[in-house]
Amino acid sequence: MALIEVRHLYKIFGPNPKEALTLLERGVSKDEIMARTGHTIGLQNISLAVEAGETFVIMGLSGSGKSTLVRCLNQLIKPTSGEILVNGQDVLKFNKKELQKLRRHQMSMVFQQFALLPHRTILENVAYGLEIRGVPTTERRAKALHWIETVGLKGWEKKFPTQLSGGMQQRVGIARALCTDPEILLMDEPFGALDPLIRREMQNELVDLQSRLHKTIIFITHDLDEALRLGDRIAILKDGLVVQIGTPEEILTQPVNDYVRDFIRDVNRMRVLSARSVMVKPQMLMVTRGGPRMALKLMEEEDSSFIFVVDRNQKLQGLLTIEQAIEAVQKDIKNVQALLNCHLAQTAPETILEEILPLAVASKWPIAVVDKENTLLGVIPRISMLLAMAGEHNGKVGVAQK
Repeated sequence: MALIEVRHLYKIFGPNPKEALTLLERGVSKDEIMARTGHTIGLQNISLAVEAGETFVIMGLSGSGKSTLVRCLNQLIKPTSGEILVNGQDVLKFNKKELQKLRRHQMSMVFQQFALLPHRTILENVAYGLEIRGVPTTERRAKALHWIETVGLKGWEKKFPTQLSGGMQQRVGIARALCTDPEILLMDEPFGALDPLIRREMQNELVDLQSRLHKTIIFITHDLDEALRLGDRIAILKDGLVVQIGTPEEILTQPVNDYVRDFIRDVNRMRVLSARSVMVKPQMLMVTRGGPRMALKLMEEEDSSFIFVVDRNQKLQGLLTIEQAIEAVQKDIKNVQALLNCHLAQTAPETILEEILPLAVASKWPIAVVDKENTLLGVIPRISMLLAMAGEHNGKVGVAQK
């Protein structure tokens, strides 16, 4: 079961949202509803699920409904209709006390504008959530110091927010959110106010923190590069509707419509796509079944000057060239294993293409994609790298069969 599940969620702004909702359900457009009733459609029939421990990014342009959606999760904005289940409980049915408990113990929020208390020290800001809970001073101080050190601000605990840079202030905001040990972190464009260099640094920090903490993070952004860098999965919103949900690779290789295609047009795919997404099925030679004559036959069928060789368990043994196979036939060599080129460029399926590019430049042969047990999953020809760089690789070729 998903940790968070949103079902058929609507949010309509205006004095009589039920009337506007009725019109919307009858198929009246949001523009016509605005013209006829003065109501604004914020969210339309949103359904999605977030798994425990994943970073789920909600992205879209201004007015797409992304910030409205994240504020509905902790009830800073009251939805018009629908369900929001957290650990199977519908938070829309919570009373005031239950909602307060949800915000203090299960969910913490990090805002774009930091929202730090200027008259309190960094230590006091980070410990503020624990203070509200009534945690004793010694305990909350120890926890606050731990999280201050975790986000790289050790030694700054006695300073005030105005003495810190924007990036440092955002670290304080993250430490404050983490100090209460929430199950869920809601991050509403937390790096939007930072300059590009600091923003990239904070993205790196968040990736590092998440690799250690495994929190459930819902991250809001309008920046596709940021979404692709941080998200395990991404939901793209447009006009209050979910357009597509998928992994970064699925978004890049399988856009569902022209809107998403336009969105991803200028993305540097080399920083996002992995070896798995562009690898192709190699022609294999089972060492135990064939010798050099079999290799030559397969090369002729595939119109290739080389062939990858594996054992009966699909473990990569090396690469055999046509010249080596001909020489083996001439010398009546039955076992080609001693002739193999075993110094092939290899990579894991999860490696991003940007890291593979130097291998592709230096290697005469396609790059072998292998798992931890050295099983040959696929190969990456140069043409696949070039197509990925040009944005032409559609992902349909890139699934290798064992």
